[in-house]
Formats: sequence, C-alpha cells, structure tokens
Amino acid sequence: MPLTEAGIYAAALRLIDEDGVEALTMRKLAAALDANPMSLYHHVPNKEAVLRGVTRMVGAQFRTVTLQDAPWQERIRLLATDFRNLAHRHPKLLAYSFSHQPDFIQPDDPFWTTLTAIVAAAGVPQSEVSEIAALMVAVVIGVLTAELNGALHQWSTLKPHGPEADEDAADADPGSTSAAPEGPDQDHMFRLVMDTLITGLESRLTAGRDGPARRPLSQSA
Repeated sequence: MPLTEAGIYAAALRLIDEDGVEALTMRKLAAALDANPMSLYHHVPNKEAVLRGVTRMVGAQFRTVTLQDAPWQERIRLLATDFRNLAHRHPKLLAYSFSHQPDFIQPDDPFWTTLTAIVAAAGVPQSEVSEIAALMVAVVIGVLTAELNGALHQWSTLKPHGPEADEDAADADPGSTSAAPEGPDQDHMFRLVMDTLITGLESRLTAGRDGPARRPLSQSA
C-alpha cells in the first residue's frame, strides 16, 4: 500500500497513544508502516513535522454540538468539555502539544472558531473577543495539563499549613492508619473551573453595561 501523509500521521498517532511522543522515532514509524525509513522522508522531513501533522489531524477531528439556540454559558461549557474529552482520548499527544507547540491552535481550527463565536455571542466587544478567548484557552489548557501529568492530583493532596492544620495534626490518633487522601474528583474540578470562568465573564459584561466605561484588556492595569 503506498505511503501517504495521512497514513503516516495515523500510524504515528497510534504509536504515540501507546508509548508517548518521546518513544516515537522515524525508524519505529517506518516499521509500523512496513516501509523503508528513508521512504518516509519523501513525505515528511523529520519527526517534528510528523508531530505537527498529527496534531493538526487530531485538531481537525474536534467536533462539538453547537446548540446555537442555547445560552452562551451552556455552549461554552459543552465546548470546553468536548475539548477536554479530546485531550483525554489522546493524552500523550495533547500533553506534548500543550507544552511544546504553542501554535497548535490555529485561527481556522474548529475549536477556536467556535469559541470566538460563542464569546462574541455573549456580548464581548469585537475588539476584545480574541483576548477573552485566549485567556479562556490558557486557563483550560493549564487545568488539562495538570490533569494529564498528574500535578492536579498531587497538589490537591498536599496538607495545609497553619495553626488550624497544626492543631488537627496534634489531635490526630498517632496509631491511625487512615489512607492518604485520594485527591479531587477531576470532573468536579473541571466544572468548578468552568463555573469560575463563566462567572467572571458574566461579571465583566454586567459591569460593562451597568458601570462606567471600562478600558480594553490591553489597557487595563
């Protein structure tokens, strides 16, 4: 079967899902395709190009139910949830993209075009749509990165410090063998993040309607 860019990216994604980005090599990719390693270079120049192609392929597969008639709050929750589901379907690739490919979201990506349309529908001035959308993406990606690399779980099990925490520790049964805290329900944590983002945007929009004229984000202190 002749090699194609689409076939190369699909095979690379399977390998990444199994073993991670670091384990992917052009030689392993050629073996998975039952091809001569040198033949890959007629289609892709190097591993970095393969990774970018795989990321674009996965990004183009992003789908969400748009719910055009639903409130913008519901639409943005659904969009973020679908993006999270995509990240968890390909966690090793997306964790790499979040950290190493700041341009993995492009202006014509389905996720970005849908997000900016929802932000505009919420009533954000056109001059601020990209800035608000970018901040939302940054927050969501930060949370997803912490989910995928285990940091969210680790941080959530850290014991608090302070007088009250010290008193609780002093009152604890020294012979207790209670299990270590399991950490948060990550679905609940993600809903909490979205609640916070939506409430913040609602407050900003309300202040813009009811209060004095506010400066654009680029001019805010």
